[in-house]
Amino acid sequence: MKTRHALAALSATTLLMGAQASAQTVFAVSSWLPPTHTLSVVQKEWCDLLEKESAGRMKCNILPKGVVAAPGTFDAVRDGLADISYTVDGYTPGRFINTQVAEFPFLGDSSTATSVAYQRIYNKYFAPLGEHRGVKALAVFTHGPGIIFNTKQPVKSAADAASLKFRIGGGNINELSKAMGWNTTLKPAPESFELLSTGVMDGTFFPDESVASFKLSMIKHATTFPGGLYNTSFVFMMNSAKYNALSAQDKAVVDKLSGETAARMFGQGWDKVDAASREGVQKAQGVARIQADKAFIKAVADKQDYLETKWAANAQVKGLKDPKKVLAEFRAEIAKVK
Repeated sequence: MKTRHALAALSATTLLMGAQASAQTVFAVSSWLPPTHTLSVVQKEWCDLLEKESAGRMKCNILPKGVVAAPGTFDAVRDGLADISYTVDGYTPGRFINTQVAEFPFLGDSSTATSVAYQRIYNKYFAPLGEHRGVKALAVFTHGPGIIFNTKQPVKSAADAASLKFRIGGGNINELSKAMGWNTTLKPAPESFELLSTGVMDGTFFPDESVASFKLSMIKHATTFPGGLYNTSFVFMMNSAKYNALSAQDKAVVDKLSGETAARMFGQGWDKVDAASREGVQKAQGVARIQADKAFIKAVADKQDYLETKWAANAQVKGLKDPKKVLAEFRAEIAKVK
């Protein structure tokens, strides 16, 4: 009798364990950047936190390589080719309007501050308008301040920049470059090494981090701007069907780790590698850094003023009320972030 009871208990335990195992949610996680890049690293850290906070009910399967090239990532997550990933909004020109607010010049010198402030503005104004409809937007963030890097010469003026060929990542900087009369080509970040090493491009617009991350040993000159020449808007996202299929308990865990929590993780990660690249790799390879003078800054600001007015008109058509006020609030929010 005791043996039968023991076997029954063992069978029940086995069934329970099997049910628990089958109930575990596994997310297929894609990254179009190397596993050592800060975005891949932070994405994995977020996944580890997700598993811990859910007591193992949710976990991530980090795929060995991206399921598609960078520009196709949004659609890949929307369509379920991957469950979680991130992308640059500007890699699909014209698709996202409100997000351009995070790409303007002179916003700030910290990825953490701009990312957290951007998330707050996104939650308040952009999410209700369905800016990233089709996916579950877990967080939005920006990289560190954008810099002009090149292999040829110091870039001290708009005219100096116009004499060179640059790779850019899209978004507002694409429009600004056109307005400035610069020779730029829209290409994803991972193509930078080949473009520069073969001489197809003379330089690239990047945050400090990228010189180290993409091993751009050919870079010799950098021109910085107070608050950055530009920023890049990113979205960290999950497949909507995958999120909707979660239990209320697990949705609550995902929500807890989304928004400002994730935005701050990405921002802090980027600030850390910006500093490491600037103080380590760039110093070692003798990158000569100069800061844009007042005339150069004014030349950019004059063109950007028109672009912000153009953005405000487009954003208003898309339903954003008083876009210029939203931009002013965003800038004020950046200054508040600790």
